[in-house]
This record gives sequence, C-alpha cells and structure tokens, in this order.
Amino acid sequence: MTKAARALASARLLLDAGDTDGVCNRIYYTMFDAAKAALMATDAPPEAIDAKTHSGLIAAFSFHVVKRGFVVADHGRSFNRLHELRMIADYRGDAIEEPLVRQAITDATAFVSAVEALLKER
Repeated sequence: MTKAARALASARLLLDAGDTDGVCNRIYYTMFDAAKAALMATDAPPEAIDAKTHSGLIAAFSFHVVKRGFVVADHGRSFNRLHELRMIADYRGDAIEEPLVRQAITDATAFVSAVEALLKER
C-alpha cells in the first residue's frame, strides 16, 4: 500500500503540472499496487497475486476480491477503466481531457480507501 500511496501522491503532483498522461499512468499503478495488496489480504493463490499480465491481475482482482464481496463491483469497473485510460495515454497518444483525469483520481482514491478498509478487517 506504500507504493499505491506514493503513486497517488505523484498523480496529484502531475495533475498540478498539467501532465494528464502521467496522471493516467500513476493512477493506474495506484490501483495496480492496491489490488495486489487486496489479493494478498484475501488469501488469493500465489498465481493470482503474481499474475503475468496486467489483464491477468485485473481478472484475479475481480474474481478473488470483487466476486467474493470484499469490495463493491464499482471498484473492479474503475480498475478496468483506468487500465484502458493508461493504455491510451501511454501507447496511443490520444489526448486525455482533464475532467476525465480528475474523475480517475477520485476513483483511485475511493479504490485505495476500500482496500485500506479491507486490510483493517483482515
């Protein structure tokens, strides 16, 4: 969760600097690191925690954390959306509008809060 918190703080700094692409990258990794923590906390199997691909980790999070009721489905959908947004920002080069990025920060903040609550319960 330390890495997730650091990535979220970096995203906010990048937003202040006007780097919306950088924000998308950091927000996605905020969720990526928090999702790994959630998988560990829910005793997911090692192959889920150490998924070989990003989409594999997202699927593992959905199966082992969302579908088992540890967090609401909205967080799983947010994780998927942020993966898509990061792919656009990092690889396609399309402009990401600031309101979309601000919503992404809000979603990531809620995601981290949900995982932190899960960790406290476990």
